[in-house]
Amino acid sequence: MNLVETTQAIDAGKVSLGIELGSTRIKAVLVTDDFNTIASGSYVWENQFENGIWTYPLDQVWTGIQQSYKQMAADVQSKYHSTLKHISAIGISAMMHGYLPFDKNNQLLVPFRTWRNNITGQAADELTDLFDFNIPQRWSIAHLYQAVLNGEEHVPNVDFITSLDGYVHWKLSGEKVLGVGDASGVFPIDEKTGSYDQTMLTKFDNLDKIKALPWNVEDVLPAILPAGKVAGTLTAEGAKLLDVSGNLEAGSVMAPPEGDAGTGMVGTNSVRKRTGNISVGTSAFSMNVLDKPLSKVHRDIDIVMTPDGSPVAMVHVNNCSSDINAWASVFKEFADRLGVDLKPDRLYETLFLESTKADANAGGLVNYSYQSGENITKIQAGRPLFARTPNSKFSLPNFMLTQLYAAFAPLQIGMDILINEEHVHTDVMIAQGGLFRTPVIGQQVLANALDIPITVMSTAGEGGPWGMAVLAIYAKQNSDESLEDFLDKEVFANPESMTLSPEPAGVAGYREFIKKYQAGLPVEAAAGDAITD
Repeated sequence: MNLVETTQAIDAGKVSLGIELGSTRIKAVLVTDDFNTIASGSYVWENQFENGIWTYPLDQVWTGIQQSYKQMAADVQSKYHSTLKHISAIGISAMMHGYLPFDKNNQLLVPFRTWRNNITGQAADELTDLFDFNIPQRWSIAHLYQAVLNGEEHVPNVDFITSLDGYVHWKLSGEKVLGVGDASGVFPIDEKTGSYDQTMLTKFDNLDKIKALPWNVEDVLPAILPAGKVAGTLTAEGAKLLDVSGNLEAGSVMAPPEGDAGTGMVGTNSVRKRTGNISVGTSAFSMNVLDKPLSKVHRDIDIVMTPDGSPVAMVHVNNCSSDINAWASVFKEFADRLGVDLKPDRLYETLFLESTKADANAGGLVNYSYQSGENITKIQAGRPLFARTPNSKFSLPNFMLTQLYAAFAPLQIGMDILINEEHVHTDVMIAQGGLFRTPVIGQQVLANALDIPITVMSTAGEGGPWGMAVLAIYAKQNSDESLEDFLDKEVFANPESMTLSPEPAGVAGYREFIKKYQAGLPVEAAAGDAITD
């Protein structure tokens, strides 16, 4: 669309909004019906470690959403000289999993427990054995059952639990619902019915500690809807929550809220069987849409769902880019001391380009980018750690390469299980995330680390909020067209992408690095035990 057509679309309300609450940023993007982003706004935030819990205050959730929306609306006013009053469809996405329990008066019973917490080990183990189905520590049902095992006083008062996007959607629409993709991180889903697995629900309710409680598990879980269905409309109260200026009108179609994994699949056109995608950020995860079940239960492989209800093998790691960001901040401080003003893109580009001059094995340097515990490597407490021997080649290029190597290391360990033990192969593996804003560098390192071709689309930097906006458009169309066909024919009809294959020297170098990395894991574990936070 040209400027005039876009302005007409805004005035007619033919625009859709996607909002995603990520680990470090809340972002709102406004798109036209041809899926082009026309305005955006964002808010930077960070999780807090309080009383042994990783959390975000709910008042900051709304501060961030309102600031993002305000910025986006101002962007519309600035570019198109139009006041944003009506949005045809809205979708909410957020970090998956975690624990938000409410009582019958809709009061939050305990502070939000995010995906980052490694505090539900007993519950996750017991439920995995009970269901013969992997239950990760970050899943909502693991948090709920751990609270039961702990005898936490709030448990009898639980009336409803949800995830972060489910909470925001509820407050905007009045509907206690989740998209099937995010719901699959609350409780296991039966692929045939698209609902929570009834056999597992019954097993859970028959546990002695659950029988003693005044609720059944199904009664406290959110309802489920697949992509393409309407999950309510924006209420007048919801419109005021979004737009404090009061300009926004109620009535927008609300798409089923989804987790960031689901929007990542949509944003990379990876919902069809035998497709896959990798999202990298504060955490990282790979999603492989399965064409057949896995041969057995793996504690490091989660079975979740696409937004339209197909099973996905998910490798989720808690730590990815946080340590890179921390070091980049140190280099930025140094540049500031020298009077050099480096913008973020230039800073990261400069540092990443240095890694291309490194030795393939990163000079024997080793790094652990663990801001928090890591399930795949059985690390309970995160302590970012850099190590080298006296004979290591310590240089800026090698240092930056080991930062990139370490960011992908837990993911590589998990992917090894899928590729080498389960022989899961995808026709295409697409990567997305801010780390790929600098072209080629991170993409090539990831290809070498996993020893598979990696594709990055031109929309790689758009990320989850754009994917959620696409889901919002899909919901308002209310058609019988499948999500995979909708994406293929309408959204990605002419995709711009680049694929990089593994480099033999890089693959060999990464294998040398990962061998040292795994050998040094006891040191990382000991650091968590010895160094208190």
